Amino acid sequence: MGCKCANSNEEEDEIQKKAFEEGNAENAQNDFNKNFNQHEDLLGLNNQENLYQEQNENNEAATYKDSNNLNEAENENNNRDNYDPNAKYSDYPEKIVELINNIREDPVGYADIIEDSIKNIIEEEDKNDPTNIRLIFKKKVKVALNKGEPAFREAAEILRSLTPLPPLEFSQEKCIPLPENEDELKDPTFLREQVKLIREDTQIDVFFKDLIKIPEVSGLLMIVDDTNKNAGKKRMALLNKDLKYVGVTSKFIGKTFIAYFAFSK
Repeated sequence: MGCKCANSNEEEDEIQKKAFEEGNAENAQNDFNKNFNQHEDLLGLNNQENLYQEQNENNEAATYKDSNNLNEAENENNNRDNYDPNAKYSDYPEKIVELINNIREDPVGYADIIEDSIKNIIEEEDKNDPTNIRLIFKKKVKVALNKGEPAFREAAEILRSLTPLPPLEFSQEKCIPLPENEDELKDPTFLREQVKLIREDTQIDVFFKDLIKIPEVSGLLMIVDDTNKNAGKKRMALLNKDLKYVGVTSKFIGKTFIAYFAFSK
């Protein structure tokens, strides 16, 4: 069966800028990881090196020099003020689970998509350090990569070696509650505490977060898994034949998109 994963629309080719991952998060993460088995690693929780470029909506507003267009400009600004990103991306959990299952059921077919996406990798100077050349995925989707093309080809090779896997079943009870505000979003202990509470009622074997709102790009980069020091572990979770259930929650907190993934056997 061929994979039905479509490329993201150009108008959606954007990523929210990373708004947190600093401070003492890594130290807190290391302390917490000591209390878990290796297969329960917090995959990429506090060590993602993704470069998220936040869209400045004010810069998108058209400049109308002709007075006859003033009403049109006002209407466009009103529409922008009423824009609800949570409504637009409310189907993210459904789409990302469908995409993950397409990959599991047709890993060889998705390998072709991975190889085809290599053309979207470019090199760009790090604005904070011009001597450092960063590998960036897509021109508008600013996601920093560690290895770039070699990691994409490695992921494709792994998929070509797999036999089809059964799809994951979506489980509402595995869905981790999302932060209500930016303070909770920036708190490195919030997700861990929520997982602890859920584990009182249900099994969770692996959990992690993702900050990419476009399902096709999110799924691709989780399979390639070339954006943080835990590289490869997200892919292992998505392609684990022993995992049977998945819960996904997603939401915009201000301008930051956040998605939580939880898997169990």
